[in-house]
Amino acid sequence: MKNRKLFSLVLAAVLTIASVLPCYGATTKEKISNAQAEQSAAQSQLDSIQSRIDELNSKKGKSEEYLQELNRQLTDLKNRLEELQQQYDEKQEELVQIQEDLEQAKETEEEQYEAMKLRIQYIYESSAGNGYMEMLLSSKNLSDLISRAEYIQQISNYDRDLMDEYQATVECVKEKENQVLEEQRAIVQLQQESNDQQEAIQELYAAAYQELRSYSQELDEAKSSESSLIAKINSQEEEINNLIRQAKEEEIAAQKKAEEEAAAKAAEEARKRAEAEAAKNSSKNPSGSTGSSGSSNKGNTSSDTKKEESSSTGGDSTNGTYLGRFKLTGYCACSTCCGQWSGGTTASGTTPTPGRTIAMGGVPFGTKLMINGHVYTVEDRGTAYGHIDVFCGSHSEALSFGVQYADVYQVN
Repeated sequence: MKNRKLFSLVLAAVLTIASVLPCYGATTKEKISNAQAEQSAAQSQLDSIQSRIDELNSKKGKSEEYLQELNRQLTDLKNRLEELQQQYDEKQEELVQIQEDLEQAKETEEEQYEAMKLRIQYIYESSAGNGYMEMLLSSKNLSDLISRAEYIQQISNYDRDLMDEYQATVECVKEKENQVLEEQRAIVQLQQESNDQQEAIQELYAAAYQELRSYSQELDEAKSSESSLIAKINSQEEEINNLIRQAKEEEIAAQKKAEEEAAAKAAEEARKRAEAEAAKNSSKNPSGSTGSSGSSNKGNTSSDTKKEESSSTGGDSTNGTYLGRFKLTGYCACSTCCGQWSGGTTASGTTPTPGRTIAMGGVPFGTKLMINGHVYTVEDRGTAYGHIDVFCGSHSEALSFGVQYADVYQVN
């Protein structure tokens, strides 16, 4: 009965002290708050830089598309210039041929002219200088006159036909020559326009390329800043985890100290009560027969107090090193839980396994923690020290897990 009463007193003292005991030491809590504020500021900068990176990637992509379009236009213009040059060369060859035809027509004209002069000379000489009239008047009869008239007409017609043919040839050649020259001028004009377009596009290409280089340089700088901030945030995360772990240890140490002080106080009060009771019994029984009993009770009380103190202390035990009472949640390998890392390995490179894998920061990978009598291995990250994510086989299991709290022990 006395032991029960003493245990009740000790338990009440422990609960009273625990109820007013702060979760973290004031100094450590302040450090955590400052570290979290710094991390929040760094995260804000990181979010801003990542938004800028997304914007630069978008602009860079548009610049690359624009450069590709300009390059396509330059290629088309180059092909067009090659076609125009080929057309110009063909027209030049055609012009050369036309000029040769013109020279040939001129030679034909000369030949016709020489032949005509020979005929006229022959007629003149054969008719003693009287020409066609003498030929007609010297006819012997009407039939001869008609024959000579027809002959003269045929010669005239022949010469006229030759002259008409020559003039038609010359006009045709001239027309072709003018046409070819006009086509050549049109080709030259197109070439000039294409060259102007090519120069304009090359200027646009140079400006766009410079803009792309500027985006790339700014993007490299932003990514460098991003890497630095990520490293800084990770370092701050590690510092926060260390501070939280320190706070937990301070909490456990303060609780243990409070329990020890409460147990010592209870033991002292029990001893005083035992001595007072022994003195009272001694005055009632001068023979001192109860002294031994009082001494025995005192010894038992001290022994019971030590046992109670040991059982109520949250330090090392058969379960391992007590780390504190942690928050527990569930997660799985789906995109809702893991985002871009869904379906992959853990942060430590292992395959996540239900009943084994847990995620928590602040402790090395491979650390084994006992939770509700089951040993898990820290193989993943994503939560701060004091918050454990337990891997589940499905998203429904993770939702069913909910939010729990449990005492956690480190077994290795």
